[in-house]
Amino acid sequence: MFLGRFTMPRAISLRTDFDAATLRRQARRSREAALARRLLALAAIYDGGTRSEAARLGHVTLQIVRDWVIRFNADGPDGLRDRKAPGPTPQLTAVS
Repeated sequence: MFLGRFTMPRAISLRTDFDAATLRRQARRSREAALARRLLALAAIYDGGTRSEAARLGHVTLQIVRDWVIRFNADGPDGLRDRKAPGPTPQLTAVS
């Protein structure tokens, strides 16, 4: 049994070329509810909120917020859009 102390990994920083107001503005303009929810959750972090608060706002887990931050840092707001799932195309067809 390990009785030592665990340390939380450092939170990944958000990119500095965006701010909360910009993300909120983009969320208002978005026609995609999921994208708007993700943008608003990240805006809360820019405002100084915790990742836990962002997870509550987005109705997701901390791991999902971490994934959003990584995608946002890589591709900006477009990185938060829903993507096609990876893998081969399903082979099932409709039954007539």
